[in-house]
Amino acid sequence: MSTEATNPVSAAEANGPEAPSRRRARPRIDLRRLGRAALLGPTTRDRLPDAIGHVAEAHRAHHPDADLAVLRRAYVLAESSHRGQFRKSGEPYITHPLAVTLILAELGAETTTLTASLLHDTVEDTEVTLDQVREQFGDEVAYLVDGVTKLEKVDYGAAAEPETFRKMLVATGNDVRVMSIKLADRLHNMRTLGVMRPEKQVRIAKVTRDVLIPLAERLGVQALKSELEDLVFAILHPEEYENTRALIAENTGAGDALAAIADHVSAALREADIAAEVLVRPRHFVSVHRVRLKRGDLRGSDFGRLLVLVAEDADCYAVLGELHTCFTPVISEFKDFIAAPKFNLYQSLHTAVAAPDGAVAEVLIRTHQMHKVAEAGVVALGNPYVPQDGVTEPAEDGERADPTRPGWLSRLLDWQQATPDPDTFWTSLRADLAEDQEITVFRADGGTLGLPAGASCVDAAYAQHGEAAHACLGARVNGRLATLSTVLNDGDTVQLLLAQDSASGPSPAWLEHARTPAARIAITAWLQAHPEAAKAPSADPRPPASVTADRRSGARLLADLPGAQSAAVRPAGCCTPVPPDEITGFQVRGGSVTVHRTGCTAVETMKRLGRQPLTVHWGDTAECRVTLVAESFGRPRLLADLTEVIAAAGVAVVSATVEPPSEQRVRHTYTLQLPDAAGLPALMRAMRDVAGVYDVSRARRPASQES
Repeated sequence: MSTEATNPVSAAEANGPEAPSRRRARPRIDLRRLGRAALLGPTTRDRLPDAIGHVAEAHRAHHPDADLAVLRRAYVLAESSHRGQFRKSGEPYITHPLAVTLILAELGAETTTLTASLLHDTVEDTEVTLDQVREQFGDEVAYLVDGVTKLEKVDYGAAAEPETFRKMLVATGNDVRVMSIKLADRLHNMRTLGVMRPEKQVRIAKVTRDVLIPLAERLGVQALKSELEDLVFAILHPEEYENTRALIAENTGAGDALAAIADHVSAALREADIAAEVLVRPRHFVSVHRVRLKRGDLRGSDFGRLLVLVAEDADCYAVLGELHTCFTPVISEFKDFIAAPKFNLYQSLHTAVAAPDGAVAEVLIRTHQMHKVAEAGVVALGNPYVPQDGVTEPAEDGERADPTRPGWLSRLLDWQQATPDPDTFWTSLRADLAEDQEITVFRADGGTLGLPAGASCVDAAYAQHGEAAHACLGARVNGRLATLSTVLNDGDTVQLLLAQDSASGPSPAWLEHARTPAARIAITAWLQAHPEAAKAPSADPRPPASVTADRRSGARLLADLPGAQSAAVRPAGCCTPVPPDEITGFQVRGGSVTVHRTGCTAVETMKRLGRQPLTVHWGDTAECRVTLVAESFGRPRLLADLTEVIAAAGVAVVSATVEPPSEQRVRHTYTLQLPDAAGLPALMRAMRDVAGVYDVSRARRPASQES
C-alpha cells in the first residue's frame, strides 16, 4: 500500500482529529480469535471464502496443484485484522489486498507470493505483528511482508529519503518478489486514484512515471508496465490521452486488417507444417500514441501487432524463415532477443512484414514460456529459493542468492554497496532509471554484458571485473586494439586488457568516459583514496566575484577572479555546460573566462598547459543553450519526428545539422534554446523515445587550445 494513495482509516478514526499513525502501542492479539470472527460469514470451514474464490481460480490456472489452504488462512487473517478500515473510496479496506493478490495471481505468481500479498499491509496498518506472521505462515512469508512493509515507508519523491530508498532496494534485490508485490500494489492504487485531489493525482503519477514504471521495465513485468503507463498518461497528459482514446474509438474495425494478415500467416505456417498459434495483440494507449507520433496518419495494421507462439526455440527461427519467404520483410525492423536476451530477461524475435496491399504488420515470435516471462517477468519465475526437492537451503554466507535475478538488479546491488553517500546513490539510481536504451556486448570469454547505450570500454571493464578494472590498460573491440574511451555498439565483442600488477589505477579522465554508475562510483572511490593521482593546482582564496550573463546560454555565470578586474565569462563550446552541471573555468587571452563541465577532456588539456583552474558557479538561471547529438538509424520522417518532439517540449531550435548516413546510421546535431535547464533530462528522454534513435547525448566537440 502506498500511504499517499490509499491511507486506510478505521471507522472510528475517519472523522477524528488524531491521525492513524498515532494509535496506541499494539497489544498482542489472539490470531485464532480473529480467525473465528472472520469465518462468521457465508463460508464454511471446508471451502474458501467467496471473496477469495476468484484469486484461487486464477492461481490454479497457472499452478493446478497449488495448495490453497494457506491462502484461506491468509485471507481470514487479513480480512479480520483490516475489518473496520476503509479506503478513501469508501470500500472496505480488504478489497485492496484482494485486488493486489488477484493481479499477481493472474500473472502466475506462486503461492508464497500470493500469501504475502494478502498480508502485505497487516503489519503496517493493523495490530498484527511480524512475529505473528512468521509463527503462522513461516519465514518466507514473513520475509516478504517485512520487505513490503519497509517499502510502505518510502516516499519515492522525497529527496530526504535516499537512504531509506537504498535500504528498500537492498531488500528488493535480495528477493525480487518484494518489488513484484509493490508494483501490483501501485497498479491497484493507480486504478483507484480518482478519489484523490487533482494535485495529488499528478504528484503520485509523476513518481510512478519516474521510479515505478522504470523498475517494472527492468524487472520485465510488461503487463504491469503497460497499464501503469496508460494510467499515468491519462493523468499527466489528459488532452493527448483523450485524442488517443478518440482515435482508437474511431478505428474499431482496425483489427480486421491485422486479422486478415494473421489468416495469411496461419495458412503459410500450416502449409510449412509448423505448429503455431497466431494472435492479434492490440496496442495499449501509450503505444498507439507513440506510433502516431512516429508515423503520422495510422493505418489499420498500426493499431496492433501479431504474436506467434510456438513450442521450441528452434520453431521461432522456422517461423521467421517462413515469414521472410512468403512475405516482404522490413529488414530494419528485425531484432533477435532470443540469441541475445534483453537485460530484463525478455526473449523474442521481432520482425515486420508487408502484405500484398502494402500494409505493414509488426510480428513478435516467441515460445509459450518466453511469452509468460515477457508478460510477467520476475513474477513468473516462482520461488527462486526452493530447489527442485522442495527444501529451502540458505547460501553458505547466509545471504539469499537469487539465481533468477535480472542482471540490472545484480549490478544495482554491486554499486550500491560501493556508494557510502546515499545522495550519490540516489542520483545515480535516478540517472540509471532514466536510461531506456540498453545494448548487449559479448565478452571474449563467451559471456555477455548489458550496458546502457553510449557505454564505453571503461563501463565494460567495471561491469566485468569490478574493482579489478582499476588495472585496465586498454581493450580489443571486435579483435582490434581500442582505447578505453571507445564507445561500444550493440553486438560488439570486447576483451579487456588488465595489467598484471595492481599498482596502477584509473585517472580522472576515465570519469569523462564512464556512463554507468558502477564505473563512476568505483573510479571516484579510488581517486578519493589516492588523492595524489587526482591532485590539481589549488585555487587562491575566494576573491571578489566577476558576474556576467552569457548571451548565448541565458544563464548567469559567476567566476572568482584574482583581484577586482571584471571579465566576460562564457561557456565553452566543446562541452556546452548548462545548470546544474559541475563546472570549472580558465582565464584565456584577453582576460575572458571560459567555463567547462568538470569532466570535459579540455580541462585536463588546459591543466597540462599550465593554466590555473578558477572557481566558477551558477547564479540565477533563466534560459540556457545546449547542443545535443542524436544517433539514430536512418528512416523516412526521422528529422520531422525529432523536431516535433523538440517543439512539443517548448524548446527553440537555433541550428540543426544532419550528417550523411553511414552504414544506415545518421547523426543529427541540434543547438537548442531551453526555457529552463531543468527540462533538459526530460527532453533527452523524449528524443530517445523517437523510433530509430538509439542515443542522445550532450555535444563533446574536440576543443582547440584556447589562448
